[in-house]
Amino acid sequence: MSTLQQWPEASRASAESLHRLLTIDNRNWHAQKSQPQRRGAEQLAAALVQLLDPSNPPNAPLSTQQRQDAIALLESALGWLRGELKDPGCPSHGH
Repeated sequence: MSTLQQWPEASRASAESLHRLLTIDNRNWHAQKSQPQRRGAEQLAAALVQLLDPSNPPNAPLSTQQRQDAIALLESALGWLRGELKDPGCPSHGH
């Protein structure tokens, strides 16, 4: 890793791959949308992608959009894991 490179090589690609793997797709939405651990993991992976964004260097101000997005995703993940968040229902079913 060079001194200019903030993360180990392929970190971002690995995080994106993990996020794709954990994202609940349309096919599995109804079966997995209410699983707190699954939803928390999906949100954690998304937060990691934001933190590893190359336009978000480690010494960037705390108010960058990537950091704010990562914080929101982490808070969402914690909400799912703590049982504070629940499935809001499917908008296509009138909920």
